Amino acid sequence: MVYSFPPAPCRKVSDPMPNTPNARVLRRPGRTATIALSALLAGAVLAGCSPVGVAVGAGAAGITATQKEKGFSQSVDDTRIRAQLNADFIANNVDLFGQISFTVEEGRVLLTGNVPTPDARVEAVRLAWGVAGVREVINEISVTDKSSLSDDSRDLWIATKLRGRLLVDDQVSSINYSIDVVNKTVYIMGVARSADELNRVLGHARQVSHVRRVVDHTRLIQAPAS
Repeated sequence: MVYSFPPAPCRKVSDPMPNTPNARVLRRPGRTATIALSALLAGAVLAGCSPVGVAVGAGAAGITATQKEKGFSQSVDDTRIRAQLNADFIANNVDLFGQISFTVEEGRVLLTGNVPTPDARVEAVRLAWGVAGVREVINEISVTDKSSLSDDSRDLWIATKLRGRLLVDDQVSSINYSIDVVNKTVYIMGVARSADELNRVLGHARQVSHVRRVVDHTRLIQAPAS
């Protein structure tokens, strides 16, 4: 718990003690305990006179609030996910690792950066979903070279149509899937809760007009052994 004290004017050591009841109490019985308490409070007040003391107090409050909101175990898990993302990207594609930034919050991974091709964007999302504990991947990666795209507006239309289908299907958790479309090929990445759910997702993708091919990069959650 972080305690805060009301601001008090800073006093030089050479300044005389004010003639207050609090000052006179030092001459009463039990003054040893009173002096110790006064010294403790004086230290806190002096810290308030210093910008460093204020900064430390604010930082401690922020850390406490963050741990209270997020939970220590979730903070540790986010750190593990971030470390695994770094390791997987370096192992698979060092160039891609240098182009992408990760932000992990409560199992949700935000991908940002610029990649040269749409295929590189698909690969980045696929790698992110491959880390255990990831609950959602938010793809904000930009493609710098779109010359390989034959019909970018059609790809966008297909992706929007498919996301809408998944959103209204009450047997599909749409947040568990990322959709990317490159030259009318649909790439589906994410975590499927069951084989039935995955089949529904793939079926929706194949039913969207103008789709040429559906590529499945999802990870199926294994049912616990009975």
